[in-house]
Amino acid sequence: MGSNPAVPTRYRIVLAPRVRVGGAWRGGIVSAPSDAATEMSGADRIVTLPNALSVLRLFGVPLFLWLLLGPHADGWALGVLAVSGFTDWADGVLARRLNQASRFGALLDPLADRLYIVATLVGLVLRHVIPLWLAIVIVGRDVVLSGALAALRRRGYGPPAVHYLGKAATFCLLYAFPLLLVGTYHGTVPDIARPIAWAFTIWGTALYIWAGLVYLNQAVQLLRSPPR
Repeated sequence: MGSNPAVPTRYRIVLAPRVRVGGAWRGGIVSAPSDAATEMSGADRIVTLPNALSVLRLFGVPLFLWLLLGPHADGWALGVLAVSGFTDWADGVLARRLNQASRFGALLDPLADRLYIVATLVGLVLRHVIPLWLAIVIVGRDVVLSGALAALRRRGYGPPAVHYLGKAATFCLLYAFPLLLVGTYHGTVPDIARPIAWAFTIWGTALYIWAGLVYLNQAVQLLRSPPR
C-alpha cells in the first residue's frame, strides 16, 4: 500500500551512537520517524488512570496557592503537596504496570510539576520566605526553554527527552519548598528543617539551571540540522 501524502510523518527524538564514517564522526541527537506499531499501540490515549491522576494534580495547584496565601493554612497546603507527590509517583508506576503510557501523559506530568513549582515560588515570595531574584532565575529558565521548544515545534521536532538532571532538580525543589515553609516557624523541627531546606533549594536551583543548559544545547543542535 502506498503512503498517503496528506498525512504528515511524525518524528521522535533519539540518541544515535557516534561512529566514525569516512574520517568524520556521525551520530548524536537525531530525529527518526515514529514506528507505526507504536502509533497504533495506544500512545494517543487520553482517558487513562495515570492521566486522571495527573489532572487531579493540576486541580490541586490553585487549591494549594489559595491555602498558602488566603487563610495561611500551611498544614493543609503541605497536605496538598504531599498528595501531589504521591500521585506523581503513582501515575508513573501505573502507566508502566497497566501499559497506559501516552504522549498526552508525557506532556501532562511535567506540566503539573512546573505549575506546582511556579505556584510555590509565587506563594513563598509573597510570604517573604525566599528572595524574588531566586524565583526569577527559576522561572526565567523555563521561559527560555519554552522559546526553544516553540522553535523546535516549528521545525517539526518534538521536545527532547527528559534528562536525569531535570528529574533530580525537580525532586530537590519539590522537597525544598515544603521544608522552607516549615522553616518559617519556631521550634526544634523548624530549626532542623531550615538548613536542609536551603540545601535542597541551592542544589535544586543549580541542577535546574544545568538541566536547562543541557536541553538548550540539544535544541540548538537540532535547529542547526537540516529541516525535516
